[in-house]
Amino acid sequence: MKNTFLQAIKLTIACLVLLTIIYTLLIYGIAQVTPDKGNGEIIAAKGKRYYANVGQSFTANNYFNSRPSAVAYNAAGSGGSNKGPANPEYLTEVQKRIDTLLILNPEMKRSDVPADLVTASGSGLDPHISVLSAKFQVKRIAKARNLKAEELETLIKNHTEQPLLGLFGPEKINVLKLNIALNNLRNE
Repeated sequence: MKNTFLQAIKLTIACLVLLTIIYTLLIYGIAQVTPDKGNGEIIAAKGKRYYANVGQSFTANNYFNSRPSAVAYNAAGSGGSNKGPANPEYLTEVQKRIDTLLILNPEMKRSDVPADLVTASGSGLDPHISVLSAKFQVKRIAKARNLKAEELETLIKNHTEQPLLGLFGPEKINVLKLNIALNNLRNE
């Protein structure tokens, strides 16, 4: 019994040292060799600084809208809504989002609404939307900014991020970067 107890204490101490000191220093060291030194990607635009890897709220007609957030884009507390797909409150919330999108984009049909424009991500901080979601918004933004749809299509194409190693994950677009580039089209 005494022998087992000593082994358990030794294993606990070894795990504490390994997981709280060695692992932390290893991850910190790896972060220091990344381009942003582990601080995330920071973008400066019009005298302000933004984190490109944290979702931002864009709701104006002349911008590409972000994915909804269950935490109001508050990076201090990421998380989902924890409401399942059969939850009546959740279904009502999603229906309101669909109705709002269709009001803002009257030329689009209900069947055209991409899922990621009406559902929040698991973290509530996803900075990306799908290419389909960006294309869904082209007519509205072209009209609001008096641009040709082709200009926006090119912008979308130029800001589409490919899957990791060409295999993992879908094509996606960072909404912040896309909207900054949109502003730079006509220096707005």
